[in-house]
Amino acid sequence: MRIHLGTDHAGLDFSRHLFDHLTAAGHEVIDHGPAGYDPIDDYPSFCINAALGVVRDQRAGVEALGIVFGGSGNGEQIAANKVNGARAALVWSEATALLARQHNDANLIAIGARQHTVDEAVAFIDTFIAEPFSFEERHARRIAQLAEYEATGAIAGIHVGADVAASAASAE
Repeated sequence: MRIHLGTDHAGLDFSRHLFDHLTAAGHEVIDHGPAGYDPIDDYPSFCINAALGVVRDQRAGVEALGIVFGGSGNGEQIAANKVNGARAALVWSEATALLARQHNDANLIAIGARQHTVDEAVAFIDTFIAEPFSFEERHARRIAQLAEYEATGAIAGIHVGADVAASAASAE
Protein backbone atom coordinates (compact mmCIF):
# COMPACT_ATOMS: atom_id res chain seq x y z
CA MET A 1 0.00 0.00 0.00
CA ARG A 2 1.12 3.56 -0.61
CA ILE A 3 1.17 5.71 2.53
CA HIS A 4 1.39 9.51 2.35
CA LEU A 5 2.87 11.39 5.33
CA GLY A 6 2.64 15.09 6.15
CA THR A 7 3.59 16.94 9.32
CA ASP A 8 5.18 20.04 10.73
CA HIS A 9 8.06 20.51 13.14
CA ALA A 10 6.04 19.01 16.02
CA GLY A 11 5.62 15.69 14.23
CA LEU A 12 8.92 15.49 12.39
CA ASP A 13 10.50 12.89 14.70
CA PHE A 14 7.35 10.76 14.53
CA SER A 15 7.30 11.06 10.76
CA ARG A 16 10.90 9.87 10.41
CA HIS A 17 10.29 6.89 12.70
CA LEU A 18 7.07 6.01 10.88
CA PHE A 19 8.71 6.26 7.49
CA ASP A 20 11.15 3.54 8.57
CA HIS A 21 8.44 1.44 10.30
CA LEU A 22 6.06 1.56 7.33
CA THR A 23 8.79 0.92 4.77
CA ALA A 24 9.97 -2.11 6.77
CA ALA A 25 6.35 -3.36 6.76
CA GLY A 26 6.43 -3.32 2.94
CA HIS A 27 4.56 -0.08 2.26
CA GLU A 28 5.62 2.53 -0.25
CA VAL A 29 5.92 5.72 1.80
CA ILE A 30 5.75 9.20 0.33
CA ASP A 31 6.87 11.96 2.69
CA HIS A 32 5.34 15.33 1.87
CA GLY A 33 7.50 17.18 4.34
CA PRO A 34 8.98 19.00 5.89
CA ALA A 35 12.49 17.97 4.88
CA GLY A 36 14.08 19.43 8.00
CA TYR A 37 13.32 20.98 11.35
CA ASP A 38 12.01 24.54 11.32
CA PRO A 39 10.29 25.57 14.57
CA ILE A 40 8.08 28.08 12.77
CA ASP A 41 7.08 26.04 9.72
CA ASP A 42 3.43 25.85 8.68
CA TYR A 43 1.61 22.52 8.49
CA PRO A 44 -1.17 23.30 5.95
CA SER A 45 0.82 22.71 2.76
CA PHE A 46 2.42 19.50 4.05
CA CYS A 47 -0.92 18.05 5.14
CA ILE A 48 -2.81 19.25 2.07
CA ASN A 49 -0.15 17.69 -0.16
CA ALA A 50 -0.45 14.39 1.72
CA ALA A 51 -4.24 14.47 1.30
CA LEU A 52 -3.94 15.38 -2.38
CA GLY A 53 -1.62 12.40 -2.85
CA VAL A 54 -4.05 10.01 -1.17
CA VAL A 55 -7.06 11.24 -3.12
CA ARG A 56 -5.17 11.28 -6.44
CA ASP A 57 -3.90 7.73 -5.87
CA GLN A 58 -7.28 6.38 -4.81
CA ARG A 59 -8.98 7.94 -7.85
CA ALA A 60 -6.33 6.27 -10.03
CA GLY A 61 -7.06 2.88 -8.43
CA VAL A 62 -3.93 2.84 -6.26
CA GLU A 63 -4.42 1.51 -2.74
CA ALA A 64 -3.37 4.48 -0.57
CA LEU A 65 -3.90 6.02 2.86
CA GLY A 66 -2.40 9.01 4.64
CA ILE A 67 -1.16 10.10 8.04
CA VAL A 68 -0.74 13.70 9.15
CA PHE A 69 0.90 14.87 12.39
CA GLY A 70 1.22 17.99 14.41
CA GLY A 71 1.23 19.02 18.05
CA SER A 72 -2.44 18.16 18.59
CA GLY A 73 -3.43 16.77 15.19
CA ASN A 74 -6.39 19.14 15.04
CA GLY A 75 -5.05 21.68 12.56
CA GLU A 76 -3.55 18.92 10.46
CA GLN A 77 -6.91 17.16 10.27
CA ILE A 78 -8.60 20.41 9.27
CA ALA A 79 -6.00 21.04 6.56
CA ALA A 80 -6.30 17.53 5.11
CA ASN A 81 -10.09 17.77 5.09
CA LYS A 82 -9.92 20.85 2.84
CA VAL A 83 -9.05 18.50 -0.03
CA ASN A 84 -12.08 17.30 -1.98
CA GLY A 85 -12.34 13.55 -1.41
CA ALA A 86 -10.27 13.48 1.78
CA ARG A 87 -11.82 12.01 4.91
CA ALA A 88 -9.30 12.66 7.68
CA ALA A 89 -10.13 11.49 11.19
CA LEU A 90 -8.46 12.64 14.40
CA VAL A 91 -7.22 9.48 16.11
CA TRP A 92 -6.29 9.22 19.79
CA SER A 93 -6.68 5.49 20.47
CA GLU A 94 -6.68 2.16 18.69
CA ALA A 95 -10.49 2.19 18.93
CA THR A 96 -10.77 5.53 17.11
CA ALA A 97 -8.33 4.29 14.46
CA LEU A 98 -10.42 1.15 13.97
CA LEU A 99 -13.70 3.05 13.78
CA ALA A 100 -12.25 5.64 11.41
CA ARG A 101 -11.82 2.86 8.86
CA GLN A 102 -14.81 0.63 9.73
CA HIS A 103 -17.46 3.32 9.96
CA ASN A 104 -16.09 6.37 8.14
CA ASP A 105 -13.86 4.84 5.47
CA ALA A 106 -11.32 7.49 6.50
CA ASN A 107 -8.48 7.72 4.04
CA LEU A 108 -6.25 9.78 6.34
CA ILE A 109 -5.72 10.02 10.05
CA ALA A 110 -4.36 12.87 12.11
CA ILE A 111 -2.40 12.23 15.29
CA GLY A 112 -1.15 14.68 17.89
CA ALA A 113 2.59 14.07 18.21
CA ARG A 114 2.67 15.93 21.53
CA GLN A 115 -0.19 13.83 22.85
CA HIS A 116 1.20 10.32 22.26
CA THR A 117 4.37 8.27 22.33
CA VAL A 118 5.83 6.92 19.11
CA ASP A 119 4.79 3.41 20.16
CA GLU A 120 1.19 4.54 20.66
CA ALA A 121 1.17 6.26 17.28
CA VAL A 122 2.57 3.13 15.61
CA ALA A 123 -0.22 1.05 17.18
CA PHE A 124 -2.87 3.53 15.97
CA ILE A 125 -1.42 3.56 12.46
CA ASP A 126 -1.00 -0.20 12.18
CA THR A 127 -4.62 -0.62 13.31
CA PHE A 128 -5.83 1.99 10.81
CA ILE A 129 -3.94 0.46 7.90
CA ALA A 130 -5.01 -3.11 8.67
CA GLU A 131 -8.73 -2.38 9.12
CA PRO A 132 -10.98 -2.35 6.06
CA PHE A 133 -14.15 -0.34 5.61
CA SER A 134 -17.17 -2.38 6.80
CA PHE A 135 -19.37 -1.58 3.77
CA GLU A 136 -22.38 -1.66 6.08
CA GLU A 137 -25.26 0.10 4.33
CA ARG A 138 -25.72 2.78 7.01
CA HIS A 139 -22.04 3.74 6.91
CA ALA A 140 -21.89 3.72 3.11
CA ARG A 141 -25.05 5.88 3.00
CA ARG A 142 -23.55 8.46 5.36
CA ILE A 143 -20.29 8.65 3.46
CA ALA A 144 -22.25 9.08 0.22
CA GLN A 145 -24.18 11.96 1.80
CA LEU A 146 -20.93 13.66 2.81
CA ALA A 147 -19.50 13.21 -0.69
CA GLU A 148 -22.72 14.54 -2.24
CA TYR A 149 -22.66 17.61 -0.03
CA GLU A 150 -18.98 18.17 -0.78
CA ALA A 151 -19.67 18.02 -4.52
CA THR A 152 -23.00 19.87 -4.70
CA GLY A 153 -23.63 21.73 -1.44
CA ALA A 154 -26.77 19.66 -0.93
CA ILE A 155 -27.96 16.24 0.19
CA ALA A 156 -30.90 14.94 -1.87
CA GLY A 157 -34.08 14.72 0.17
CA ILE A 158 -32.50 16.26 3.28
CA HIS A 159 -32.64 19.95 4.07
CA VAL A 160 -29.24 21.46 4.87
CA GLY A 161 -28.35 25.11 4.80
CA ALA A 162 -27.91 28.34 6.72
CA ASP A 163 -31.66 28.90 6.96
CA VAL A 164 -31.90 25.87 9.28
CA ALA A 165 -29.83 27.67 11.92
CA ALA A 166 -31.72 30.92 11.35
CA SER A 167 -35.12 29.28 11.75
CA ALA A 168 -33.96 27.48 14.90
CA ALA A 169 -32.72 30.76 16.37
CA SER A 170 -35.95 32.60 15.54
CA ALA A 171 -37.99 29.83 17.19
CA GLU A 172 -36.32 30.57 20.52
